[in-house]
Amino acid sequence: MDILNQLAETFFDWEAMGEVIPKMFAVGLPNTIVLAVVSGIIGTALGMLLALMGISRNAAARWVARIYTDILRGLPPVLTILVIGFGFGPIIRELTGSTSPYPMAIAALSLMSGAYIGEIFRSGIQSVDKGQLEATRALGFSYGSSMRLVVVPQGIRRVLPALVNQFIALIKESSLVFMLGLLATEREIFQIGKDAAANSGNLSPYVAAAIFYLALTIPLTHFVNWIDARMRAGRPEKKEPDEAAAVVGKGAQA
Repeated sequence: MDILNQLAETFFDWEAMGEVIPKMFAVGLPNTIVLAVVSGIIGTALGMLLALMGISRNAAARWVARIYTDILRGLPPVLTILVIGFGFGPIIRELTGSTSPYPMAIAALSLMSGAYIGEIFRSGIQSVDKGQLEATRALGFSYGSSMRLVVVPQGIRRVLPALVNQFIALIKESSLVFMLGLLATEREIFQIGKDAAANSGNLSPYVAAAIFYLALTIPLTHFVNWIDARMRAGRPEKKEPDEAAAVVGKGAQA
């Protein structure tokens, strides 16, 4: 029982949780969402560019996309954030005069997610049957119009579950930007929990942070499963009323 009591005091100190949860709501949660959403939008645009470069007829464009993707996917996220934050941070501060590391945190997350999203888009686009492209070219569409209007939209639709999974990973990876030394008003959920745990000597603030992350990721996980099941089943076809049944119905009404 002593061990259970010790575990309860270490991880489930409700008083310690009660002190940190309001700050997580007011500061940590909005910053985490902003980091994930803004980085996701930038990463999606970058990923689409990398995907189109990866399937381009231009060999140089393909090599650039391949090298970028291999490097950003091969490096640990912690190392990427540190290199971008502390390597390019001073240069950006000199150019802009800003002392906030927040933009560098968004840049690091965006560059990392762009590499993964680019591969997701590329696989989706290449999974579309080549006959789709050939058919549109036969109708007189240019290569660019065929890709923009027919092939790319189908490829995106096929990888929607993977894109949402990548956004879930981005939410979790946002917890790593604490290493850049964010300002007090810029701290995300994990940083607030980490500071509270260090000040109190108790690990309950980490548990509170975990609850926040689970509240964000679990609904998205079930949303991915719903999208995947819906895409596998397809849209339900609208059944036309049987002519015989219609005649019987009219007779009954008469």
